Amino acid sequence: MDRFSAMQTFTRVVDLGSFAKAAERLGLSTSACSRQIADLEAHLDTRLLNRTTRRLSLTEAGRAFHERCGPFLSDMEEAEQAAHAGREKPRGTLRVTTSVNFGLRYVTPLIGPFLQKHPDVRIDVSLSDRIVDIVEEGFDLAVRIGESRSTSVIARKLGESKMIPCAAPAYLKKHGAPKTPAQLTEHNCLLYEYLSPRHEWRFTGADGRAHKVRVSGNMQTNNGELLANAAAQGVGVCCEPDFLVAAHLANGSLKRVLPDFDGMVTSIHAVYPSRRHLSAKVRAFTDVLAAAFARPAVRGK
Repeated sequence: MDRFSAMQTFTRVVDLGSFAKAAERLGLSTSACSRQIADLEAHLDTRLLNRTTRRLSLTEAGRAFHERCGPFLSDMEEAEQAAHAGREKPRGTLRVTTSVNFGLRYVTPLIGPFLQKHPDVRIDVSLSDRIVDIVEEGFDLAVRIGESRSTSVIARKLGESKMIPCAAPAYLKKHGAPKTPAQLTEHNCLLYEYLSPRHEWRFTGADGRAHKVRVSGNMQTNNGELLANAAAQGVGVCCEPDFLVAAHLANGSLKRVLPDFDGMVTSIHAVYPSRRHLSAKVRAFTDVLAAAFARPAVRGK
């Protein structure tokens, strides 16, 4: 008896609730399907299924066996796929999601060369600043800034981004520049909706001490570039990722504040579902991202 094949048949019978449906799905005759289950029960010396003319039901031993078969068969399938991964060619649709501004700056420029190199791949990109549930919404890959708190995904670190507090010269001339993080409570601080916690900015002093300050202001948005532009117009103080404010700092429309304090460093990750085999198309695009984000220009330094 091929125990692996018998376990597959048993699992399919239970999942579909029918020998006939399982046999059709597996390309077997109903009698062959039934015989595999009988041989499996004989091998285990226990009944797994109660059979009547109308329905099938699991015995207690069958329920316990079924619960163990699922993860085992899934692991076996992933092991087989991984063994063939070296020969697998990237193909099919790659669904990717990332934040709007980061995606436009650093992800979309990589797509053209990637598609030229892998003509059998089609890319479907969704740009959104909300935290997308990639498992629920069927994405193959997400590029995220910040730590992943989900246990249903795997994250590969690609690089880092530092939060930079800054304001327009005109704002600083009118209101003065804060000398310590605590003094930010006296300023109009512009808030990013998806920062967690939203009203808390964190810094590290030259002595290594951590500083947390609760900030507030008259503007909040879910788009970081809009926030940086508003700060450049003199609305208030923003604390944004280096890649978003680098151009403003370079042209002088924003000036860094609190130069003696480092803003929070956040990681850039490629995130994909943990129970899904890392296909050739996902691996290939993730490698492209890792190579690109390792360059200083992308890290914003």
